Amino acid sequence: MSIDADLRQVIYALSDALDLVGVDDVAHGKRVGVMAAECGRVLGLSGYEVLFLFDLGVLHDIGVSSTRVHQHLVGEFDWAGSQEHAEIGYQLLRDFAPLARMALPVRYHHTRWEVLQAEGVADEVAIPANLILLVDRVDALAAPYYAAGTVLQQRAMIQNEIRQRSGSYFAPQLVEAFLQASAHEAFWLMLEPRALASYLQNMLAQGAPLHASNAELRQLAEMFAHIVDAKSPFTYTHSRGVARVARRLAEYLNVDPEQCEQLEIAGLLHDLGKLRIPDDILDKPGRLDEYERLSMNTHSFETRQILGGIRGFEDITLWAAAHHEEPGGRGYPFGLDGRELPLPARILRVADIFQAMVQHRPYRRGLSREAVSTFMAELQAEGRIEALIGDTLQAHLDELICEAQRGEAPA
Repeated sequence: MSIDADLRQVIYALSDALDLVGVDDVAHGKRVGVMAAECGRVLGLSGYEVLFLFDLGVLHDIGVSSTRVHQHLVGEFDWAGSQEHAEIGYQLLRDFAPLARMALPVRYHHTRWEVLQAEGVADEVAIPANLILLVDRVDALAAPYYAAGTVLQQRAMIQNEIRQRSGSYFAPQLVEAFLQASAHEAFWLMLEPRALASYLQNMLAQGAPLHASNAELRQLAEMFAHIVDAKSPFTYTHSRGVARVARRLAEYLNVDPEQCEQLEIAGLLHDLGKLRIPDDILDKPGRLDEYERLSMNTHSFETRQILGGIRGFEDITLWAAAHHEEPGGRGYPFGLDGRELPLPARILRVADIFQAMVQHRPYRRGLSREAVSTFMAELQAEGRIEALIGDTLQAHLDELICEAQRGEAPA
């Protein structure tokens, strides 16, 4: 199986997922990309290199999945823990060939210029990495003023903060490029939501075709899964477990092999929207109250929003976004009648419920074989999962428990 996709659409989908981590700030990466691209134009870089800087900007925080970490990064000029997410981002990108060139600049995007020079980091890595650090810090300085629409009035203050760190935090030539690019009102007005959306559409029109192999699709899905599963110790390994269980169930039900592969990818991607959920709700060990439950119920809609812009992912998007739809339209977020959904979507729903029940959590062990068998049988009797899938799960219960728990640490 392979899917013809547009690399820039994939990058935007990753960016949308990352921007959800901020909860209240959903454009940090995109603003960094715009500012990096505009500085690249001032530096006289080619169109290809300007696009690379834009893409690097929107993905620079790929190692961030915690709301707490995001708040540090946009709320403080410098933070002692900033390097951790840069290293995670490097690990995620380095083995994915279409984006591997970004790996080292992401690794160093919170390293000061004087340190880059002392360590002898090559200019082809150091320059883009340091430019991202510079415009990333510009966005942190501007963050308190976006809501009031007064960033333009603060440009002299922001420029001065950057100028004072020339030669220490930032390469002098990059500081000069930023000061030249930001001297005009248009630079700051491009960061407002309407102008930002227009800028992004112009970049999207310059899409880079990507014919994704099976291995690359799997790597991409694993990258997405890592981002969401790393957000909370309660979700860690969940996406991988759901993907394995869903694929096994599909194979037992004689689903076409190509759809089995796509379903496994949908399992890896199904909870992307949880990046929008605040950490304290995801990490709550007890029952959610009504407000928290409504917040949690947004995640499958957000999954559809993130994946829906990737051409070639249409089936994967539908299956992933529908994993909380129930027979009779009792589920969420669309109230679809689950009986009318394609079989892979119905399988994914069962796999998600089952894996959550048997997965070990920090505050409890997973359900025993007997308990999970009883629980799934009760759901089937209530008409909440269909007999075909429920009976298949019961017939292969031991193997599916192993698939769901593989790779987990003890509770």
